[in-house]
Amino acid sequence: QVHLVESGGGMVQAGGSLRLSCAASGRTFSNTAMAWFRQAPGKEREFVAAITGSGSKTNYADSVKGRFTISRDNAKNTVYLQMNNLNPEETAVYYCAADLFPLTTTSRPSKYDYWGQGTQVTVSA
Repeated sequence: QVHLVESGGGMVQAGGSLRLSCAASGRTFSNTAMAWFRQAPGKEREFVAAITGSGSKTNYADSVKGRFTISRDNAKNTVYLQMNNLNPEETAVYYCAADLFPLTTTSRPSKYDYWGQGTQVTVSA
C-alpha cells in the first residue's frame, strides 16, 4: 500500500504561481515513478507531468511545458509541482499518483497504482 497526500493548493491570480507537494509513504520512494494529473469541472482527468524514481527524467503535457516543473526529494519522500504563469483554464483538482513498476514516465492514468485525494487549485482572472 502506498499513501499519498497532496498539499499546497489554493487561490492565485492569473499569471501567478503555486507549488504543490505530495508526501508519500508505504514503499521505497526512490523506486517509484510519480506523476501529477488534474481534473477540472466537467472534464476528464488529464496528465500534467511525471518523473522517474531517481528524478533523472521528466515528462510534461504540451500545455504546461516551460511553465511547470516536477521535482522530487527522495530523502523527504516528497514530489513537487512548481506551477508558474497560471491561467484560469487551469483551475482544477490536482492529484498525485504513484507507479510502483515503472517502465517510463507514462501519461496513461491506468498505469498508476495509487492516487492521492487531490488538492484544489483555483486561478482567478
